[in-house]
Amino acid sequence: TETTEMARAAKSALVLCMDVGFSMSNSEPGQEPPFEQAKKVIQKFVQRQVFAENKDEVGLVLFGTDGTKNRLAKDGQYENITVHRHLMMPDFELLEEIESELQPGGQQADCILPVTLQMGKKFERLNIVLLTDLNVQTSADQLDVIINSLKKAGITLQFFLPFPLDGEDRADGGGDGPGPSAASARPGKGLSSQQTQGLEMVKNIMTSLEEEDGLEEVHTFRDALEKLSIFKRIDRRPMAWPCQLTIGSSLTIRIVGYKAVTEEKVKKSWTIVDAQSHQRDDVKRETVYCLNDDDETEVQKDDTIQGFRYGSDIVPFSKVDEDQMKYKSDGKCFSVLGFTKQELIRRHQFMGSQVVKVFAARDDEHAAVALSALIRALDSLKMAAIVRYAYDRRSNPQVGAAFPCIKEKYECLLYVQLPFMEDLRQFTFPMLENNKKFTPSESQLSAADALIDSMMLVEKDEDGESVDVFKVNHIPNPQFQRLFQCLHHRGVNPDDPLPPVEPWLKRALERPQAVSARCQAPLQDVKTKFPLKVVVKKKEQKTSADVFGSSVERLVLFLNVSCRFCCWRSGFDDHCFVTLTACQQLTHRIEQLLGNRSPEYYMKSIACIQAFRDQSVSSGNAELFNSYMQSLKRSVPDRNLQEFWDLLIQDALTLISKDEVDGSTISKQDANQVPTAFCSLQLTRFKKSI
Repeated sequence: TETTEMARAAKSALVLCMDVGFSMSNSEPGQEPPFEQAKKVIQKFVQRQVFAENKDEVGLVLFGTDGTKNRLAKDGQYENITVHRHLMMPDFELLEEIESELQPGGQQADCILPVTLQMGKKFERLNIVLLTDLNVQTSADQLDVIINSLKKAGITLQFFLPFPLDGEDRADGGGDGPGPSAASARPGKGLSSQQTQGLEMVKNIMTSLEEEDGLEEVHTFRDALEKLSIFKRIDRRPMAWPCQLTIGSSLTIRIVGYKAVTEEKVKKSWTIVDAQSHQRDDVKRETVYCLNDDDETEVQKDDTIQGFRYGSDIVPFSKVDEDQMKYKSDGKCFSVLGFTKQELIRRHQFMGSQVVKVFAARDDEHAAVALSALIRALDSLKMAAIVRYAYDRRSNPQVGAAFPCIKEKYECLLYVQLPFMEDLRQFTFPMLENNKKFTPSESQLSAADALIDSMMLVEKDEDGESVDVFKVNHIPNPQFQRLFQCLHHRGVNPDDPLPPVEPWLKRALERPQAVSARCQAPLQDVKTKFPLKVVVKKKEQKTSADVFGSSVERLVLFLNVSCRFCCWRSGFDDHCFVTLTACQQLTHRIEQLLGNRSPEYYMKSIACIQAFRDQSVSSGNAELFNSYMQSLKRSVPDRNLQEFWDLLIQDALTLISKDEVDGSTISKQDANQVPTAFCSLQLTRFKKSI
């Protein structure tokens, strides 16, 4: 069948067997029934598999149901057992079914028989999970046969119960906190006789399968919910990168590389769907290319080419140019350029998004010996190899460092990319003041040392071994976890608002509680040794940007104020003028606006020029305005500002003549002719070219 073929193709599978019998709905007042907790555990299992992006299959079997639906149900056997979902890839449909269709049953069924339904399945790894309160009859006479069959098939088994396995823990409340107690089936009276027998059966099965370690696979519902809250990490199969390590022209070693560390990105599967039907096929996307003219003339895609924006200019590149522009390499490469001391490679120079582990090629003894000799030589000399690395012929080459790595079970080179010249950022900072009053005292230094020691994230255990109390590689990415949480909630509850961030996720990147408690006293000591004083802020002199802001209109306002109130007094009479600073700021802003070639920015530039002219006239100084306009006119052909100049002519903006300002050297006739003179000049050039 199709299901069997899928089962054979998958490498591993998970079968969830959940007890839905009537006893699972019993609980003490104010506490959640075991059924609801088991249902949440099931949801967590399926959630993790849905977002794990692997091909593992999941099946769901319910026992204690009112009906019967399984392939072995005949002659009154395997009654009240329902195969809800055959082994297949998990999806949101299964999550929706668990949420809406999973209901308590009114019967009881053997909790071991569902296990036998899965025997005979062909997988590399098959794990069966049983969730029950053990308040059911069990087939004790078949236990030995079932255990032997599980061992022979290599099937692993896990039990999830509403109460702890250890009786002392149950007496103490099970360490589970609030939630179902051991008396889920008989409130206030402890375990029933059936549950006691069931516990012994569980111990017998698990110790027979995995000896003493088997009891570690018996969990409580609450513990499981905490552990399964973290979505399963995305499984990535290691992709081998075969290449040759070369040293000079005569030494070649066959190698294979694997990505050991690389940034994991969220799988982008967003698409546009109809807001009402939520169907992707109901939306069709069509791209149209139009010219930026009044009619928005449509053009075909074949009539367009790529353009590279370089400043305010666009440099066109055809597809052929684009292919020729790309860097061409000879193919994959891992060539040693030379060697250097490891201490000379600074940690802050590591870059790139991956670390590659380089091993000798499999089944190549000569390569293994040669690479091992290189690794051990580098390690003994504390050296590293500087390598030219290219993934393939289409990739840009890199320069990186290959460090020796020797472990108990393997040895390899660790490749890390190093920066090129353009990748480095150079900063110049002022020297620190060498003032004795800023030199910390011995007590202050001791306080800082004590604070650092109290916040160390690596501790010594009883055997003197270093223990990391904040393992970053065990912390799940909060972005992934939050995304998966929201996707699951929206998939199951499309009309509900998104849930808040789960508390455990907020705590994931907080300081460990032990460290927080340990550093309180040193922190207080630092506060005492380094007292803070309130500094009264002196009244600062406001700049033009503080008063007027940075927009064009406010800059014009600044110019107006400068013209009215900034005067120069010397041996001559008082003479008001437009200050050089204000003019420089305004003309700089005009040049910035002209760099964006669009009518909107042209109009803003003209507004600035109009304000410049008005205030120059009112202040009686025409020289700065006229000089700038003549300079701007000369630059129009080279800068392709004909459209801007035409708009300037339409606004009748001219130079300032003698009639307007006495100090001007421009006659009224010349002032009116300057803008149009440019147009005549352009026309003359055009005729000559013809």
